[in-house]
Amino acid sequence: MSYKNLLYLVSLILVVGACKTEEKKQEEPSQMEQVIAIHDEVMPKMGALSKLVAQLKPKVDSTATGQEYQKAMRDLQSAHKSMMDWMKGFGDRFTSDETLNGKELTPEKKEWLNEEEVKVKLLRDEINTSIRKAEELLEGN
Repeated sequence: MSYKNLLYLVSLILVVGACKTEEKKQEEPSQMEQVIAIHDEVMPKMGALSKLVAQLKPKVDSTATGQEYQKAMRDLQSAHKSMMDWMKGFGDRFTSDETLNGKELTPEKKEWLNEEEVKVKLLRDEINTSIRKAEELLEGN
């Protein structure tokens, strides 16, 4: 193989490699996809919220321990309500074309998406924390 052909081959490999790197950058999820992914991560946990509430309810009474169960139950119910409220608010702000098909957002909707990203991260924390605390309480007693 001549030096010229070798140089051509190396150049071609570098160009193809650069294109693949560029493709990988484009494959990063959009902000909308990230927000939806967080929702999709916690949505299956809604059943666990209800199940834990059902386990806690009979244990609620006027004792200190009973009041701990009451608080854990209220936290789970609050997390459930937060999810329902978030989904309604999100659905009121964005169309299915925007959420599912990547339709370009207006500047106002880009600001809204920033707000929704913060909200859904807080929602994820609220759901996960309420589940963890309820499970710990039930395991300890």
